[in-house]
Amino acid sequence: MLRSTRTEASAAFYWPRPGCQRIFIMKPRRPRKDPHRKREAARYERPIASRELILDVLTDAGKPLPAERIAERLALRADWESEALARRLSAMVRDGQLLLDRRGRYGAVRQMDLLRGQVSAHRDGYGFFVPDGDHPDLYLSAREMRAVMDGDRAVASVVSVDARGRYEGSIVEVLERRHRRVVGRYRRDGKLAWLVPDDRRLGGEILVTDSVVRRKVRDGQIAVVELTHYADRRQPARGLLVELLGEHLAPGMEIDIALRKHDLPWEWPDEATAQARGFRPRVTAADSRNREDFRHLPLITIDGEDARDFDDAVYAERDGRGWRLLVAIADVSHYVRPGSAIDTEAHRRGTSVYFPQRVIPMLPEVLSNELCSLKPEVDRLALVCEMTIGARGAIKSYRFARGVIRSHARTTYTEIAAVLDGDAALRDRYFALLPHIDTLHRLYRALDGERRRRGAV
Repeated sequence: MLRSTRTEASAAFYWPRPGCQRIFIMKPRRPRKDPHRKREAARYERPIASRELILDVLTDAGKPLPAERIAERLALRADWESEALARRLSAMVRDGQLLLDRRGRYGAVRQMDLLRGQVSAHRDGYGFFVPDGDHPDLYLSAREMRAVMDGDRAVASVVSVDARGRYEGSIVEVLERRHRRVVGRYRRDGKLAWLVPDDRRLGGEILVTDSVVRRKVRDGQIAVVELTHYADRRQPARGLLVELLGEHLAPGMEIDIALRKHDLPWEWPDEATAQARGFRPRVTAADSRNREDFRHLPLITIDGEDARDFDDAVYAERDGRGWRLLVAIADVSHYVRPGSAIDTEAHRRGTSVYFPQRVIPMLPEVLSNELCSLKPEVDRLALVCEMTIGARGAIKSYRFARGVIRSHARTTYTEIAAVLDGDAALRDRYFALLPHIDTLHRLYRALDGERRRRGAV
């Protein structure tokens, strides 16, 4: 007996003779007319379905479709057409036009009334979904928060609005995970081992699955787990123990936790370390070539008492009724070339991070603490701005120069204030610099007066 068949393709049917089962004859779909075919043909040697056509197909379907069904509706037959469609669908997911669900189906975001945004978790278990646009935040229940962590990028839908107009949401799909590693306290429970996150916004306990490593860790120690499976609404997160930090009361432990908790880049890549080893510890004659020599001028640095690096130095002298002011900063660009390993890592770090007893520098220590720190009585390469300032504090002219300087003293704000107040011991210590310190103070007063006249705060 012949079996009837039917698919989403168009079909016709007939009865060959009385008493026989109805048979469907499948007719291939006609290719849909693509309104943007000329544009695609201009871009590609083998034009593919435009994004607009794909969105129209999904809108007409009224539901998410797998790639095979989309290909059928577009009447694609060649292997290269299917491959091109797969690449285009991936690009549309990446650009936020489509959503790929857990069943491998593609849906149009505009049709599904979904929101893209970021998860903001609360330590008590609930959280909020912060949409990218102007839509109000969505409240996420503790159950919804089981599948996400603070900072995750996700797609959410509105499930209800309460009497006060507040929106409640549901997580549809996680787009990007914010946390790959989690630091916390290691706990044992019979044959099971868990990591309790130090940051309660990262959800519940994480099951530690590597039994061999677990034998070496004592209950209550601080450890780092790399996540292998993220939690969902039914199962906890799982991970491998990758680093043991030690006892939670060990000196400096709070800094070690903070480094990992905030994902601060405290280790240097091998390429950057190798480049840093190549720097000479002192400024050489070759380094100073074609630079203006300012070493005869008594520039000084003025920083806080606990400053670890000295970025700028100043010098001033009278020039008629006004002043000549020099401000010098370390010439980092001489050592850090664009695109180099150190430059790439410095971009990633963005800034130096200061802890009470430790610094995570943006540049390797040979630069941040030595060659690019304007320490006293050593030659340093610098960028110098020389300014002519009038009697009332207005800048008359300025120029920039690459130079070589030598700081004559490392001073602090407290010391300079005491010198100006007449502290005998400090005035004796900085006796040779007193005329220059006094000139800097007079210039400061003129600049402050000009600032007030401009109405600056």
